[in-house]
Amino acid sequence: MTEYTYDLQKLFLEMMLNEPQAFIRVQNIFNVENFDLRLQPVAEFIDTHSKKFNTLPDLKQILAITNVDLDPVPEELNSGHTDWLLEEFEGFTRRQELERAIIITADLLEVGDYGPVEKIIKDAVQISLTKDMGTDYFEDPKARLLAIKENNGQISTGWANLDHALYGGFNRGELNIFTAGSGVGKSLFLQNLAVNWLNQGLNGLIITLELNEELTSLRIDSMVTDIATNRIFKELDDVELKVRIKSKSAGQLRVKYLPAQSTINDIRSYVKELQVQTGIILDYICVDYLDLLMPVSVKVSPENLFVKDKYVSEELRNLGKELNVVMVTASQLNRGSVDETDFNHSHISGGISKINTADNVFGIFSNTAMKEQGRYQLQLMKTRSSNGVGKKIDLAFNVDTLRILDTGMSAYDPSATTNATAQSANIMNSIKAKSTVSPTPAAASSNQAKLKSLMGKINS
Repeated sequence: MTEYTYDLQKLFLEMMLNEPQAFIRVQNIFNVENFDLRLQPVAEFIDTHSKKFNTLPDLKQILAITNVDLDPVPEELNSGHTDWLLEEFEGFTRRQELERAIIITADLLEVGDYGPVEKIIKDAVQISLTKDMGTDYFEDPKARLLAIKENNGQISTGWANLDHALYGGFNRGELNIFTAGSGVGKSLFLQNLAVNWLNQGLNGLIITLELNEELTSLRIDSMVTDIATNRIFKELDDVELKVRIKSKSAGQLRVKYLPAQSTINDIRSYVKELQVQTGIILDYICVDYLDLLMPVSVKVSPENLFVKDKYVSEELRNLGKELNVVMVTASQLNRGSVDETDFNHSHISGGISKINTADNVFGIFSNTAMKEQGRYQLQLMKTRSSNGVGKKIDLAFNVDTLRILDTGMSAYDPSATTNATAQSANIMNSIKAKSTVSPTPAAASSNQAKLKSLMGKINS
């Protein structure tokens, strides 16, 4: 391990002065506080002089201002050693920042302020020079496009019409939010997605912050076995047999309850422990639901929904990227959405902060009559990777098994576009009660005469 002595730090400054391009490349991590106290005046003078005059000072200026005598760089170090300088200075900076972070976090831990600790340490560890020069657009178009297809790790939602609107499904590292009013079916959609992905052989986790593990699992039993929820305990042997048979061909699924106001760190810790103990590599995480989480990086009142949800959604999306999973969660619609049949961003509880962070946002529309008729509708409120915003996807709902499936109608079949789109956009028309009785003119006249006679008797 390199020992960053006074002489080595002094050499860093001397080499930077000798090669201005090297100084430019380290400016984003150049921190005066990282240097030996005897060299801090030199580092500060170099930093301020370069920013003010767009050039580096020479050795005589530094000696006159700081009274520190730097040496000219030996001839043998004039060229060919830039990579060494960049690598060693990066290591020096990271170590110094980490030492300072440990001191700061020790004080925070002593007073019980745990929230900012992880971020401070993480920021210090992640300090690095920019080495990735980006994408050369013209270099290899085919390879560039194939990389997008392969690296996104796209996963089908299990609902063909929704996949079509999203250009294939959900991508790993994305945050997908299902919104609905209380009791409409947020949890049901997350559970059905988990079953869809089980059928694809994918491994997943349901974090439930509201329902307990047993009730969540019981619902999934019904969806997996196609046995009505009210018959699960009457047909226990069949349920067990079907679940065991399913386990041979399906992916793995864990259901974990965490108390409300848990944080992303609680989820991260559980996932890491799960991976250590079982070896499971997750493909997706369903969090039921976002509004019940609290942020790690800032202290905020639970009543301040806009700020709270902003940080929680950002942290949840970052966790999805960190773990390379599809992240799905749910959120509450506000009271203003109760009588609405078309949702917009103003109906999201807590405001637009979570919308800005999410990659896809869906409004779940249903009511008692629709559920009885086995109908749900998804409204695409935001899609980052497709032009699906504003589209409505009809889905079939089995009230007994709680299973949500495609209706079998393709709203995107070119040969049926007009008919399918009309049905999707006007789903309410199909459930409105319509009278099929129209009285004849003669009957209407007779009814009027009877009514007059009755009124006359009452008045007399």
